[in-house]
Amino acid sequence: MILQVNDIRYFVEVNGEGQPLVFLHGFTGDTTTWSSVTDSLSESYQCISIDLIGHGRTDSPEDDSRYTMDRVSEDICCILDQLDVGPAVLIGYSMGGRTALHFSLKHPEKVKTLILESSSPGLKAVEARAERKEKDEALADRIEKGGIEAFVDFWQEIPLFASQKRLSDRDRSEIRNQRLSQSVTGLSNSLRGMGAGAQDSLWEELGELSIPVHLLVGELDQKFVGIAENMKKINPAFNIVTFSNTGHAIHVEEPRKFGTIIEDLLLTT
Repeated sequence: MILQVNDIRYFVEVNGEGQPLVFLHGFTGDTTTWSSVTDSLSESYQCISIDLIGHGRTDSPEDDSRYTMDRVSEDICCILDQLDVGPAVLIGYSMGGRTALHFSLKHPEKVKTLILESSSPGLKAVEARAERKEKDEALADRIEKGGIEAFVDFWQEIPLFASQKRLSDRDRSEIRNQRLSQSVTGLSNSLRGMGAGAQDSLWEELGELSIPVHLLVGELDQKFVGIAENMKKINPAFNIVTFSNTGHAIHVEEPRKFGTIIEDLLLTT
């Protein structure tokens, strides 16, 4: 369905009934990236998948200031209000995880449980954020100058996704086609507005979270394994779940196991 939210048309997919689970995809993703997980979970839960601004069938405005975490969090709040959804389980992957964390700190009354897959609270140091912002800007320029196909050729080969080469040709083709369906404006402005360089550090606010928080990481994704461990040091109540022999996109590489773990976590929290 299409919802009009704060001057933006958002595409939202709702399946099933029961406790609401809200899914936020990563950079270059959309609602379809969750389908292998939500198809089974929707038998017991209400699965709400959102195309974040600049992605999928949601609008891609020209103004990159429209993509900030604050404004996107307000959009998500309005979406949940329009759907009459009370406190929900928020599940975010990578960029969607950073968004989910930001939203949970801004609107704690809207979140029952937070599940972060391969995500982080941003970059701690001001210098690191400035350096990352320059890199994100350079990548945005690359997308604008070279187009989507050239960018996807580059993006699918970065080390972060090396473990996805083990997927079947069909699965890899589906992932590539989904990325190719994105827009130049949407992806470049997402980097400028929602990239790790643009986002404020949330590390010092982790201790404020009193809801159940589960950090899902792939064993092969050592960078984010380390990030999860450091997050738990700040808030020992956080629960880390490590998926063996799996990389960054756990729900893509191991959708059945991912869905089973989600169900197990929800039964115990």
